[in-house]
Amino acid sequence: MEKQDLPSVNQVEFDEVLAQTAKVATIHNTKLQQAALEATADDHELTVPDALRAYAPAVLWALVSSTCVIMEGYDTNLLSNFFAYPSFLIKYGRFVGVTPETPTGYQLTPAWQAGLSQGSGVGSIFGCLLSGYLVSKWGSKRAQLGALVCLTAFIFIVFFAPNLQTLVVGEILCGFPWGILATTAPAYASEVLPSVLRVYMTSYTNMCFIIGQLISAGVLKGLSTRTDEWGYKIPFAIQWIWPVFLIPLIWFSPESPWYLVRMGRLDEAEASLRRLQSADSNIDPKKTLSTIIYTNNLEQQLQVGTSYWDCFKGFELRRTEIACLTFAGQILCGICFAYNSSYFFSQVGLGTSTTYSLALGGTGLAFFGCLINWFLLMPNFGRRTIYVWGMAAMCFVLILIGILNVWTHKESVAMSQACLTLLWTFIFQLSAGQLGWALPAEMGSTRLRQKTICLARDASNITGTVAGTLQQYFMNPQAWNLKGYTGFVWGGTCFFMFVWSYYRLPETWGRTYHELDVLFAKRVPARKFATTTVDPFDTVEIDGLTGKISDSKA
Repeated sequence: MEKQDLPSVNQVEFDEVLAQTAKVATIHNTKLQQAALEATADDHELTVPDALRAYAPAVLWALVSSTCVIMEGYDTNLLSNFFAYPSFLIKYGRFVGVTPETPTGYQLTPAWQAGLSQGSGVGSIFGCLLSGYLVSKWGSKRAQLGALVCLTAFIFIVFFAPNLQTLVVGEILCGFPWGILATTAPAYASEVLPSVLRVYMTSYTNMCFIIGQLISAGVLKGLSTRTDEWGYKIPFAIQWIWPVFLIPLIWFSPESPWYLVRMGRLDEAEASLRRLQSADSNIDPKKTLSTIIYTNNLEQQLQVGTSYWDCFKGFELRRTEIACLTFAGQILCGICFAYNSSYFFSQVGLGTSTTYSLALGGTGLAFFGCLINWFLLMPNFGRRTIYVWGMAAMCFVLILIGILNVWTHKESVAMSQACLTLLWTFIFQLSAGQLGWALPAEMGSTRLRQKTICLARDASNITGTVAGTLQQYFMNPQAWNLKGYTGFVWGGTCFFMFVWSYYRLPETWGRTYHELDVLFAKRVPARKFATTTVDPFDTVEIDGLTGKISDSKA
């Protein structure tokens, strides 16, 4: 798209134009179109270094918002690793006898393993749904502050839990604010940054999970020799550190300008944009505001609503399907089995020290995979390409783990299986681990973005709850005891995700939100998204699309 020169417009007059067009939700205004066109052209011309300079404050605030997710990554990794943790098993497990698979002599039943590992996921399901309403009504800033305050209180329950029942209740309650924080962060990042930085900061949410997992793996490794209650209580207590500095930072953060435009608070939206852009940048906040207003008006013309039900109407149904399956793909590709597999390591006969060293190394490898994806893959390849072929590679690794299980009684084979899970972890973070967060934030329309992300996250939570429950039975020696054969199960679901993504996942790389709106409204096939030319400022075509949609609903 070529940049066009704009006529000089009196600022007061232009403010009146923006206010009027926002009020009547029209795109048929020459001044609005020209300003939005200019801002879109500027957005397309931005390189990553230019965008980092121009939007340095926005990057900072997006980092702060996403950092809230470190706590969830920390805790989820904590619980899954506690199932092989000596002091935790001695406190909450039952004595089953000392064996190579149970070196402490204590073991949790499959039912309690499932309850503990999925408790926070169950709470997160409801927290995500609640997030969609809270952010739509109060904005992301107040939603995050409320979630952090509640989480600080709920940590007391898990810290002082005298039995498994109380611990499960505490995990379920912690899941509520985690669901809010995990869905608010990528939505906020996608709304305050230009398109060239969008995928980095939305996927940074995943990086925060890894940072949390890395911290918890290090803490667990350092305390793994302790057999008293502080061996597991100290890891729980560390969670209180985060709200101390996150609450004041979120308090001073600017609200999303997209939310403020939807609320009709245009002056506040412009003020927020000025705080998000560097003072010495050449970006005009009023033109950026024009793009937001134009996109919001365009979606209203395309009859995009703002309720959860609207996510399942018309072409929004396709966008919701893609967002939900992309996010759920993180589970279906085998994460419950192959990611942070301390329990699997212990079940194939590896010792406690080796188990937690491998877990720590795997988390570090995941972090390294994120960096490789950021600096080598995402700048040069499309989202679709990375996601699809990542699924194919993970499927191959899982099947190979299952085949090797025939000889798992040999220590060298058991170690080979463990190393293959680390390879799987690396591939996961090169592909679905990052893009499972980034794609849902790009896929929904701007008016339904928060709710689309919430539904996608809940699709992941529900899938994760079912998969995580089954996983405990797959692996537990008191249940099905499949060990490495579990790779065949998740290899099958991973193959399904490969086929689905090949035919259904569109390319969003380099597209602005109003361009994506038009592509979905025109029902362009997924494999043709990257090559289809679209002009979101062609009002004649848009009027035709609006008419078609109206006719189809009549």
